[in-house]
Amino acid sequence: MTTRRAIVTSLAGLLLASDGRAQSGLWTSLRAPDHFALIRHALAPGTFDPPGFRVDDCTTQRNLSTEGRTQAVRIGELFRANGIAAARLHSSQWCRCLETATLMKLGDVSPQPLLNSFAQNRDRAVQRTAALRPWIAQLELAGPTVMVTHQVVITALSEVFPGSGEIVVMRRQPDGRLVVAGRLPTA
Repeated sequence: MTTRRAIVTSLAGLLLASDGRAQSGLWTSLRAPDHFALIRHALAPGTFDPPGFRVDDCTTQRNLSTEGRTQAVRIGELFRANGIAAARLHSSQWCRCLETATLMKLGDVSPQPLLNSFAQNRDRAVQRTAALRPWIAQLELAGPTVMVTHQVVITALSEVFPGSGEIVVMRRQPDGRLVVAGRLPTA
């Protein structure tokens, strides 16, 4: 029994070490050309925005909770702890995304309508994603680039269903295809 426990403990240690090396490699990738981070906005309780919400009025939207604001600050700290003190920041125009990007304190935030949610109108998914891909294709990705957006946008680009505040590292291939390099948990 002691030998079995020792083997299990050793395997668990190897998996954790391997995961740490993988995460370290993803942070290195974010500083390399043709890589960028997609981040789902920090915790904003609930689902969907209320009927009649307006993008230009935060009082009509689902917004970050106190925990979400703390999470957004921690995401920025995580970037800095991994050698990224500044980045090009693009954000959905939704208040929860703009606030997440601002609280990360990695630089000025550029609102980008192509990163807006289409969760309440799934018919827009194909059209929005088709417009988003060429925008990403023309971006200068020479340094750290971060896009704060919504689950539906990240899933459409990556087939990943991210949690609140989760970072999905993407690589732009020479032919313009986007591939998932990996995921970075923030909690």
